[in-house]
Amino acid sequence: MEQPIAVTRQSFDDWMVPVYAPADFILVRGEGSQVWDQQGKSYIDFAGGIAVNALGHAHPVVTAALVEQAGKLWHLGNGYTNEPVLRLAKQLIDATFADKVFFCNSGAEANEAALKLARKRALDQGNSSKNQIVAFNNAFHGRTLFTVSAGGQPKYSKDFAPLPGGITHTPFNDLAAAAEVINDHTCAVIVEPIQGEGGVLPADPAFLQGLRELCDRHDAVLIFDEVQTGMGRTGELYAYTQYGVVPDVLTTAKALGCGFPIGAMLTTDELAKTLGVGTHGTTYGGNPLATAVAGAVFSIINTAEVLDGVKQRHQWFLDGLNKINQQYPIFSEIRGGGLLIGCQLTQDYAGKAKQITQLANEEGVIALIAGPDVVRFTPSLIIPEQDVKEGLARFARAVARICS
Repeated sequence: MEQPIAVTRQSFDDWMVPVYAPADFILVRGEGSQVWDQQGKSYIDFAGGIAVNALGHAHPVVTAALVEQAGKLWHLGNGYTNEPVLRLAKQLIDATFADKVFFCNSGAEANEAALKLARKRALDQGNSSKNQIVAFNNAFHGRTLFTVSAGGQPKYSKDFAPLPGGITHTPFNDLAAAAEVINDHTCAVIVEPIQGEGGVLPADPAFLQGLRELCDRHDAVLIFDEVQTGMGRTGELYAYTQYGVVPDVLTTAKALGCGFPIGAMLTTDELAKTLGVGTHGTTYGGNPLATAVAGAVFSIINTAEVLDGVKQRHQWFLDGLNKINQQYPIFSEIRGGGLLIGCQLTQDYAGKAKQITQLANEEGVIALIAGPDVVRFTPSLIIPEQDVKEGLARFARAVARICS
């Protein structure tokens, strides 16, 4: 057998389109909440692949589901259905408000489907002028041209003009501002229960409840983007249940496959009729390999043991981070829900989130940023207490270095 090509971090710069600036080491193996690089150095993983690896790395049940299905059937195309996709659809329907599911490959694709559904629904009703989409400043909904336009962060969209029109942005958590722009021309409102990439900013319950009322009043589709908050991340299967607000459409991805690419749009019978045969589609979406893996993931996460455990782990992190902050007052606020935690830097350390995570790498822990001023943690939902303690001890050493 031919030997594999030798690769180093320099290989990335030589061969890859430079849309990322990865760390200066290459990870080669993971187990649970620990990963190792080419040199054998270990890291505690507090990033979870950006809220994806909800069961850590190489979970035995998920791995077994992948191997078993890989020996049976990988892909068919959407001219045929398969058993794993139907079983996963039923799992999602039984656990949520939804009656119907559309499967795709990512959160961006799920949001794209949701926004297309909303536009088509209004057109089908004979209202061609009802095409306004209301979204929120600092939101993130994906990188396709449509979803990056709906996202409220111009840094991601400004270089790709002209952008799709009919999208209005308004301040997050400002119901009065939303009420000024949502009207009878609005076909959809899309919102994250907790803005993840925008800084780990939780929505106020009254804000989401108010959006529900406004959508009902103006016959607009309320879309909850739960790509990051979903699949147990906040301590509930989906965050909408914590708010007492039921959306018309929910999008989910990231942790649904725990690393295997899959996304889904969940909706009601009435709205699902909008997308008839041939109106939308995807080559890989709902393939048996992805849905078999996601079915195994779902059966583990959607249990009281895991969901209650998220709340317990949230407290472990809060206690540890507050202790660090008492010694090194670097955070002005620690916020979020469950294991989606954002630490807002004080003015003295503004703009240094990336530097902090780079120092954390050196100390053997992987963390994230959510903008230049927020350090973010999205670890495995089942991370052991010992890994939390060790990871926070390593993180404390990184904080000490930047404070020195």
